[in-house]
Amino acid sequence: MTTPHLPKVAGISPPALAPAHTSAPAVPTPATAPETAPAAPSASAVPPAPPAPCTLVQDRLAGWVSDLTTLHELTERLARTADLDAALREVLRAGASLVGAGRGLVTLHGDGDAGHPVTVALGLGRADLGHIETIPHGRDHDPGSAAPGPYGRLLDDLPPVGDRSGTAHPDIPGEDGLDPRHREVAARLGYAASYAVPLESPASSPNSESSLPPAAGRIGAAVWLYDEPAEPTRRQRHLAGLYCGYATEHLARLLELTHARETVAALYEELLPTRLPRVPGVRLAVRHRPGPRGGGDWYDALPLPEGALGLAIGGITGSGPEAVAAVGRLRASLRAYAVMEGEDPVAVLSDLELLLRVTEPTRSATALFAYCEPAERKVVVAGAGHCSPLIIGPGRAEYVETSLSAPLGMLACWEAPSVEIEPEPGETLLFYSDGLLHRTGDTMDRAFTRLHSAAASVPRAARNDPDAIADHVLRTVLPKDTSPADGEDVILLVAHFT
Repeated sequence: MTTPHLPKVAGISPPALAPAHTSAPAVPTPATAPETAPAAPSASAVPPAPPAPCTLVQDRLAGWVSDLTTLHELTERLARTADLDAALREVLRAGASLVGAGRGLVTLHGDGDAGHPVTVALGLGRADLGHIETIPHGRDHDPGSAAPGPYGRLLDDLPPVGDRSGTAHPDIPGEDGLDPRHREVAARLGYAASYAVPLESPASSPNSESSLPPAAGRIGAAVWLYDEPAEPTRRQRHLAGLYCGYATEHLARLLELTHARETVAALYEELLPTRLPRVPGVRLAVRHRPGPRGGGDWYDALPLPEGALGLAIGGITGSGPEAVAAVGRLRASLRAYAVMEGEDPVAVLSDLELLLRVTEPTRSATALFAYCEPAERKVVVAGAGHCSPLIIGPGRAEYVETSLSAPLGMLACWEAPSVEIEPEPGETLLFYSDGLLHRTGDTMDRAFTRLHSAAASVPRAARNDPDAIADHVLRTVLPKDTSPADGEDVILLVAHFT
């Protein structure tokens, strides 16, 4: 009878099984033995019956289904991570559950000018990582592989690129030939075994549907630490290798996305003012928290002839590199119009609206421009679909009543009347982007109320310091769990009149 054929389940190659039926060896009977009836064998002498072939198949299939279910759940959780840090932490937690470890770390190598090494730890503090960095490298670096990480033999003592098998140190205190520094660090941190796996995607052909290039290479490595001498089983290694292969592709995409976002963010910062001007009679402060995709919000502050000051804030539709480039063009144009006819903010925005319709016909923009004369205590403001500024002082905290108008690019011809403000010494004007209101998570009415309450509650000791005012407003308006990388751009421009 032949051995039943086991199917291959979702890329998991079944290990070879022993034949289900084997012939029992013949036992010769002595010729001199009398032909008597055989005695009934005792129960202890009867060998157990071998399991039926169908039982073996069912057990193996049940194991594979269990493994596939585990991998499916873990990869689904990983696919839901949207940023690199969260993905690395998920890889560490999933790998620890697969290999039965409690602690670990994962690092991604820098790729030339594309970025710097990124490391995330599980159950290890900053000081622990500092100790691990002192472990010497295990072998000479292969020029064709990824650059060695900062964690010595713990992470770079791996097979060459192309071999995704892991490296185990099952008994670090008793292992021969191990660097003494490795034993010392292991004893200090309280781990006795380690298992490291390279983060390397499976080799793909040019016709593969993978979004990665055919030679993606090795982007990093992960290591898990055991408190006692231990080593993952063959099944655990197999599952960890499958999971890390998928995780590598996900991490590579997030790494590329992170580098692209950092490039856009750097370009965005270069398009905004590098420093605020110093004009007698007014002190300025700004707070800018960019969104994750590089938004279209912008601000400007430029000195004008005869001691005047131009303040502008606005936003353009869209996000990403195209929106950032449009912000640069819009801000440069507003600067030119402000120098030519800054005394009339309505004319400045009218010219900007005409330029926007000609050069950016598919976009609309909001803008607010204020022409300030600190010596005369006069500010003339015109707005195009942008939120009204807020004025605060010892005796008041109120929104400036600007005329309701449409954003630039929404009408065939834009024009709205301006409003004149006369701030007293010690009073402050707050200009802000609508992202500050959106990040509160409240409706717009409640967000406006929240901003008003924050401005009115500025401590008396901080009312003459624009930086302190900006920090207080942001702390009060934004939720404590709000990350700088969440939501829209936030801009807060503060002008304090002395």
